[in-house]
Amino acid sequence: MLPVLYSFRRCPYAIRARYVIDLLGVPVYLREVVLKSKPAALLSLGGRSSVPQLIDVDGARYPESLDIIFWALSKADGCISLDALWPFQIIKQNKVKAWMKYNDRFFKYWLDRYKYADRHPEFSGVYYRRRGEVFLQRLDKRLKKSAFIFGESVSVADIAVFPFVRQFAAVDQAWFELSEYHNVKVWLANFLNSERFKSVVMVKNTAWEAGQEEILFPAC
Repeated sequence: MLPVLYSFRRCPYAIRARYVIDLLGVPVYLREVVLKSKPAALLSLGGRSSVPQLIDVDGARYPESLDIIFWALSKADGCISLDALWPFQIIKQNKVKAWMKYNDRFFKYWLDRYKYADRHPEFSGVYYRRRGEVFLQRLDKRLKKSAFIFGESVSVADIAVFPFVRQFAAVDQAWFELSEYHNVKVWLANFLNSERFKSVVMVKNTAWEAGQEEILFPAC
C-alpha cells in the first residue's frame, strides 16, 4: 500500500506538490482527476473535493498542496540533505513561508484576473497584468542576486512559486518574452526545461477510474 495523490496535471498547486514528491523520491499512487467528472472515491471523502489531495496509508488526509509538500518533507529519506530545500532555522523557514504566502494570496489573485480578464470586466487585462507585475518585479530583483530565491540551491519557495509564474507567462507569451524580467525568465526556464519537469512532473495520464491499475509516482 502507498499513499494516494489525487492530482490534475495542469493545476499549479498540483504541479508543485508533484515536483516536491518526485524531488524527494517519496512514492505515491497518482490518480489523475478530470475536474468536470471527479471520481466517486474522491467525492466520498467528504468536504472539499479540490485537487491536489493526498490520503496517507493510515487514512490521514492532506487537502492542500502545502500540506502535501510538508508531508513529503517529513517522509524524505534521511540521506537526502534538506537544509537548502527547507531550512532548519525557524527564521529562515518563516522567510520561505512569507514568499509562499505572498504568492498564494497576492500574486494568485491578480493572476486569475489577468488570465480570465473577460470574467472581470471592471478593469482591462493590462491593468491586471500590471498588478501581477509587482510580484514579478520583486522576484526579478531577488533573482538578480542568486540563481534561486534563497541562494544557489532550489528551495521550497522556488518550487511553490514557479508554476504560478508559468501560468502568468503563458497568458501572453510574446509579452513575457519581451519583458524586462530577465532573471525571472532564466529562473523559470531552469524549471520548465528540466527533465524532472518535462519527463516526470508533467507526464500525461488518463483519468483514473476505480478498479484500474494504480500508477506509481514517481515511476521507477
